[in-house]
Amino acid sequence: MSSYVRWGTAVFAAACPALAAAAGTPEAASTWWIWPLALFIVCFALGVVAVPAGIGGGVLFVPIVSGFFPIHLDFVRGAGLLVALASALAASPGLLRAGLADLRLALPLTLLASASAIAGALVGLALPAAVIETALGITILSIAMLMWRAKSSDIPDAARPDWLAAALRINGVFHDHAQGREIAWQAHRTPLGVVLFAGIGLLAGVFGLGAGWANVPALNLVMGVPLKVAAGTSGFILSIVDSSAAWVYINKGALLAIVAVPSVIGMMLGAFIGGRLLRILKASSIRKLVIAMLLLAGLRVLTKGLGWWT
Repeated sequence: MSSYVRWGTAVFAAACPALAAAAGTPEAASTWWIWPLALFIVCFALGVVAVPAGIGGGVLFVPIVSGFFPIHLDFVRGAGLLVALASALAASPGLLRAGLADLRLALPLTLLASASAIAGALVGLALPAAVIETALGITILSIAMLMWRAKSSDIPDAARPDWLAAALRINGVFHDHAQGREIAWQAHRTPLGVVLFAGIGLLAGVFGLGAGWANVPALNLVMGVPLKVAAGTSGFILSIVDSSAAWVYINKGALLAIVAVPSVIGMMLGAFIGGRLLRILKASSIRKLVIAMLLLAGLRVLTKGLGWWT
C-alpha cells in the first residue's frame, strides 16, 4: 500500500497544490486544477455515450485516461471500476422503471461474475504495469474489432426458453418508444450465458474495464435478449460486478481521490443524460463513435506499453 501512495504522490506533485508547494514548484501549484477539470470534462462526455452504447464507462475511461493523462495505470484501473460503477448506478434506476433493465435476468449472471472479478483484480495488481498496458491495448483493439464485425439484433428470436430461464422466469415486456409498441421477450441458452459472464468478470477485474462491452453481446447474441433490454441490464450487472473488484483496488491503496472524484462526478452527470437518450435513440446509433474512440485509445495504450510512445 505504501508503494502506491508514494507513486501517487510523485505523479500528482504538480497537480495538487499542497504537494506542489512541498516540492517547491509554485507555478504548478497555480495550475493544479487543470487535470481534475480535464478528467471531469472527459468523463462527462464518456458518460453520455457509454449508456446508449450499452458499455460501461470503464471500457472507455481506462484506455483514454491511461493513454493521454500522466497517471499510473493502477490508479486508472481503480478509478475505472468506480467510474463504471457510478455510471451504472446513475442510469440503473431510470432503466429499471422504464422496463429496460431486468432483475431476474441480471442477478443469476452476476453470481459467478462477481467472484471472478475479485480474482481478476488480484491478478491485475500483481502484474507489471507495462504488461498490463500492452495486454490492455490488445484487448481494447480486439473489442473495437468485435463491436465493428458483430451483428446485433434489436429483437432476437428466442422462441423456446431453456430449463434454467424457465425456472427463473427470465422474461418480460418493455415499451419500445422508437417503435411505439409493447415487446415481449424471453431468454434462452442461460447456462452458457452464466459461464460467459464468469469470464467477463475476470477481465473486468484484471483491466478495470467494467466489461459492459462484453455484457451486451452476451445478452443479445447468446441469450436472445432484445438489444435495448441487454444494454439496460448490462448497466445493472456492472453495478454489482464492479463493486466487487473495486474493493480489491481500494484495499490495496490503488485509488486516488484527485483521480476518482472528478471522474465519478463527470461520469454520473453524463450517464443521467445517456440514460434518457437510450429511451429515444436506437441503441446502435452511437456505435461508430464508440468504435473510433476505442481504436484511438487502444493504439495509444498499446504503444505506451511497448515503449514506442511515452
